[in-house]
Amino acid sequence: MTDAVIHLAHSPDSDDAFMFYGLAAGKVDTEGVEYVHQLQDIETLNQRALRGELEVTAVSIHAYAYIADRYALLPHGASMGDRYGPKLVTRTPMKRNDIRGLRIAVPGPLTSAYLALRLYEPDFEPVFTPFDQIDPSVLRGDVDAGLLIHEGQLTYASQGLHLVADMGEWWFGETGLPLPLGGNVIRKDLPAALKKKVSRQLKESIAYGLEHRSNALDHAMRFARGLERSDADTFVGMYVNDWTLDYGERGREAIRLFLERGVQSGVIPHPVTVEFVDD
Repeated sequence: MTDAVIHLAHSPDSDDAFMFYGLAAGKVDTEGVEYVHQLQDIETLNQRALRGELEVTAVSIHAYAYIADRYALLPHGASMGDRYGPKLVTRTPMKRNDIRGLRIAVPGPLTSAYLALRLYEPDFEPVFTPFDQIDPSVLRGDVDAGLLIHEGQLTYASQGLHLVADMGEWWFGETGLPLPLGGNVIRKDLPAALKKKVSRQLKESIAYGLEHRSNALDHAMRFARGLERSDADTFVGMYVNDWTLDYGERGREAIRLFLERGVQSGVIPHPVTVEFVDD
């Protein structure tokens, strides 16, 4: 018997696939909740969340600033860059001062990568580019630099690209905190009991993947976009870990500070109240 239908959206990436393996493979007792999985790139999901289309979705933490009126953050499902994160790369070696005013390919205006780069260097011309086209754009010379997310963080050097800065390492140096990149949100208008049930089941799915790593990685490899299994394992480990099971106080503090800095910088036009659903 189905008590509720939850459209559960996430990006078609190996880390998200690993996270939701327990639910997708029927390894979690959903207690009458039917999950309909929808896979789209993160900027598309950010835009859909702006329209309130989905009950549960992955979003960029930056995007949360614009949907906090109708969505709350789930305490599980974080993608946190613990001294690593989006990487700013160029065709020829450059330093921080060299990138001021340049044309930089970035993955979308609501991504956390874009906000982090704006905090790192406010003066640049963004060229919004699908995330998987950023490294080719840099290599072709269409742009002066590119901000890589997802697998590009591991593969840029093999393509001959040069690292200017790692946003997660820079943020840690600034704050001593991990860089909050992505999270899962749930619509506030759902019944309280359903929100708690979904939150608990999402945590169970993440825990199942971590406890059955090989099987979950087999599932995730379908979304690894050409990565070798060892690299996919590394990438999953970067973004599905203890932070993903629960933000904890440091993770929550990191989100509040990241959005606060966004407001102070003028990138985010209004203060943001961060609200979590606790299970």
